[in-house]
Amino acid sequence: MHRRIATAVLSRLNRMSTARLLLVGYSSYMALGFVLLSLPFLQNAPVAPLDNLFIATSAVSTTGLVTVDPGSSYNLAGEIVILALFQVGGLGYMTFSSYLVLALRQKLSRGRQRTVRAAFDLPPEISVPGFLRAVVVFTLTVELLGAAALYYLFAGAGDDNALWSAIFHAVSAFCTAGFSLNPNGLEAYVGNVGVNVVVSLLSLSGAIGFIVVSDMWRALSGQERRLGETSRTILFFTLAIVSVAFLVILFTDETLVARPWDERALAAFFQAMSASTTVGFNTVPINSLGMGAIVVLMLLMIVGASPSGTGGGLKTTTFAVLWGIVSAVLRRRDEVIVLGREVPLRTVRSAAAALVFYCGLLLTGLLVLAHSDVHKAFEALLFEAISALGTVGLSLGITGDLSDVGKVVIIVLMAAGRVGILTFGLALALPGSRSTRSRTASLADDKTVMLDGPE
Repeated sequence: MHRRIATAVLSRLNRMSTARLLLVGYSSYMALGFVLLSLPFLQNAPVAPLDNLFIATSAVSTTGLVTVDPGSSYNLAGEIVILALFQVGGLGYMTFSSYLVLALRQKLSRGRQRTVRAAFDLPPEISVPGFLRAVVVFTLTVELLGAAALYYLFAGAGDDNALWSAIFHAVSAFCTAGFSLNPNGLEAYVGNVGVNVVVSLLSLSGAIGFIVVSDMWRALSGQERRLGETSRTILFFTLAIVSVAFLVILFTDETLVARPWDERALAAFFQAMSASTTVGFNTVPINSLGMGAIVVLMLLMIVGASPSGTGGGLKTTTFAVLWGIVSAVLRRRDEVIVLGREVPLRTVRSAAAALVFYCGLLLTGLLVLAHSDVHKAFEALLFEAISALGTVGLSLGITGDLSDVGKVVIIVLMAAGRVGILTFGLALALPGSRSTRSRTASLADDKTVMLDGPE
């Protein structure tokens, strides 16, 4: 009987669309994390079941929003579970299982390769097995170097638990999870140039996307003459967005004026970087910033990181295409041009669909939050919803005070943000005919905007 049940479950999974399979996979890891964190011997003090589910979802989705302080609510074993959850969430659950298959010298099935492509938004020309090996090696190398650097910096700053803190924060930064063992995040290091630089480099390494890293390696090693179109677009728009946001916060936020100039510049850059990469670390209290800076951070969180990386949001490539659409309308052109290249119609449609799904999810979540937490300021609820859907983790300080309904809303938004805005919508779409499911799976494989094409 058990064999028949297992066979039936596997058969059902094999018939699922790529989008729905990703949703089921991440939901399963969130459920597993909830069960583990609910074990009493992993807790320093009793934690409510809903809070355990919230932390598990936040970790797997690499968001970093918390309703209880992880550093004081869970013991070392609990913290290790949280680290494992955001490590899996950052790289994608398919990465570990697929890499294990490769390590056992077995071939990846066509269905598994299709799911990996959808999870990482890989273009057709990139080999899945080779990509997975490179991702694992790159991740472990960067996290190890980051942990070593942070250990030196934390120990020098007098942290009694420097080794574990360095490991935890290095993995959290690379996976853009934003989880911290300190109740105030990295506020104690607002003026520490070393910590700010290392955390920023780790976050950018994860958020920029593994495709960009691969392209840069091939270009530096002479395998390619120049970066691909997608990589150039990601680098250009990431640099432009972070630079503009940094300057706006630096010169307009009145709350940073009292700080020394170097600390002010460091704080302005770090908050802009944190929102753009969706890492969610903060070195100043976010609720102490002026409304102008808060609006800038919300815009950065909406755009988010880049495809095939560890961050969330709409993604920089989607923003680039939307920018091209607006430019085409204003110039009365039929073609959508981004950095001198025409964008295919299918890519334009994917970007437009992602924006519509994003707005629909955000407005629905905000509507429920406005009714369930009526006593909270509207801008705080809006900031929280954007942060959750973008898997960022920045907050104006209301997460722990949300109602149970409000926490459930944030949980759903975080899960949707991790799976992918468009993929989440496709996964919830009603199944139709066989051809409809085929087209849905095809769109899921193309869910994130890629700009590379024939030269």
